[in-house]
Amino acid sequence: MNLFNLDKEKEVDLEYVVILVRHGEKWILARHQDRSTWEFAGGHIEVGETPEEAAARELFEETGAKQSSLVPIAVYTVIIDDAPGSFGKLYLADVEQFAELPPYEMAEIKGFTEIPTDLTYPLIYPALISKVQDFINSSSSTVR
Repeated sequence: MNLFNLDKEKEVDLEYVVILVRHGEKWILARHQDRSTWEFAGGHIEVGETPEEAAARELFEETGAKQSSLVPIAVYTVIIDDAPGSFGKLYLADVEQFAELPPYEMAEIKGFTEIPTDLTYPLIYPALISKVQDFINSSSSTVR
């Protein structure tokens, strides 16, 4: 996995979004109805959709987030077997309020004080989580 500054967005075609979701002090993850593992919101950017629109749509569809703020963090790519990877955009969402979980693909959402180890994408999420944690830590230190 490679992580890039947001400027990289101008150079690549983005295909995905991943949104790390917080509600207060908890991380919000979803469990897909066909899996037993936990995942953050995210998915494909649809034709004609901006990454921000895709992130807002996926956030609602996969968590029911009703009121939230979305902050872009980085551009990423996942490289498998040295093949050129697809690019995505990473976001952090702070959710103030949830509506009922839409009847799409997720079975449930749950709040965690610590990110669980039984993740759907265990080879991808750690780097994304670390990048978001760095952002949160640097934001906290500049507010003081």
